[in-house]
Amino acid sequence: MTALAFLIGVVLLVVGLAVSIALHELGHLLPAKLFGVRVGQYMIGFGRTLWSRRFGQTEYGVKLLPVGGYISMAGMYPPSPRHAGGEGRAGGGFFATMVQDARDANDETLAGSDGKRAFYELPMWQRIVIMLGGPVMNLLLAVVLFTIVFSGVGIQTATTTIAGVNECVVAADVERTTCTPDDPISPARAAGIEPGDVIVSVAGTPVSTFAEASTIIQASPGTALEVVVDRDGRTLPLQVTPMLAQREVLATDGSVTTAEVGFVGMTAVVGYERQPIADGPTAAFEQTGRVAGIIVQLPVKVYETAVDLFTGSERDPDGPLSIVGAGRIAGEVAAIDAPIRDRASALLSLLASLNIALFVFNLIPLLPLDGGHIAVALWDGIRRGWAKVFRRPPPRPVDATALVPVTFVVVIALVGMGAILILADVFNPIALFG
Repeated sequence: MTALAFLIGVVLLVVGLAVSIALHELGHLLPAKLFGVRVGQYMIGFGRTLWSRRFGQTEYGVKLLPVGGYISMAGMYPPSPRHAGGEGRAGGGFFATMVQDARDANDETLAGSDGKRAFYELPMWQRIVIMLGGPVMNLLLAVVLFTIVFSGVGIQTATTTIAGVNECVVAADVERTTCTPDDPISPARAAGIEPGDVIVSVAGTPVSTFAEASTIIQASPGTALEVVVDRDGRTLPLQVTPMLAQREVLATDGSVTTAEVGFVGMTAVVGYERQPIADGPTAAFEQTGRVAGIIVQLPVKVYETAVDLFTGSERDPDGPLSIVGAGRIAGEVAAIDAPIRDRASALLSLLASLNIALFVFNLIPLLPLDGGHIAVALWDGIRRGWAKVFRRPPPRPVDATALVPVTFVVVIALVGMGAILILADVFNPIALFG
């Protein structure tokens, strides 16, 4: 059953990523068609085509490897000098040949545009809208998924309903859990608190969560507190005096520390509480900031991952991972011994985080990423605006095919980093569940 659950988790993640990629490309497709650009292909995945169907001028299809996608637009770059009527042959050499091949392929899309507008002919803002459409679609999907997790499923929270009351207080450094005659009775037991009681207020302060009650109790060792509880519809005021004990405390930064605090010896029922609708978008934008920090340091992070791979050191749980690592985590989440609601929430959060990663990564201003095309459009717009200000003839559109060698280097670097992350995720995976 565990192996089956693991497989289901991996499949669900792959399907979720395929949907994310499809929506990303749809974010490019819709504005491209709206602005009159001929789109030859809309493909999900790479490699051999598994299925395709032509509707109008666009071929829609699914390919073998669901690790990306693309749309093919007419005139992503301006026509080469040869296509425009000049000679325009690139010189000899490997990179020069690459540039010429890119120009030839681009010229073919222009020849088949059937009178439709080419991408390079669009105003700067329309080109930016088209290229931003994909990443923004991933961001919106992440917001929706986080909103489902926070406001639909809810967040696990210790409620004000008492689940259990300790008979005694056992020192934190003692391994046993049973009471002996020498152990003091717990303050909660002495006060008459019972399982099923609902805490209404502590020391005159109304509380809505167990955390709020715990904060007051932990700050009041040796002080008699009035704890008002609701028991079967009856309101009962009880007196409890927290004793000083060494216990683990959750700090404001999320870390767990050991400190001497007030302790009464009771536990709470854990339930799901739906959060305000704004918490989903807030979580998405906070995650965007964290991912951006990782992307900025990506070469360093990948290098550290490679070092951990060869030394066998434990990897940084907040470091980058490949689709293999994401699939592994999804499988482990699906296979853990927890309620389905918990596992579904964790899988949705993982998919939302991956969409944030797609959003941030695609905005890197390097070709062939969306951010590279946005940078080219901005530079083209700046040149045209500069010429207009000084009443000069409009310059020729920026020929981004000249950047093909840089694109080639970027692709090689991305493939290399991806290979390192895949090897690390296979042989030295991030340990999230021990």
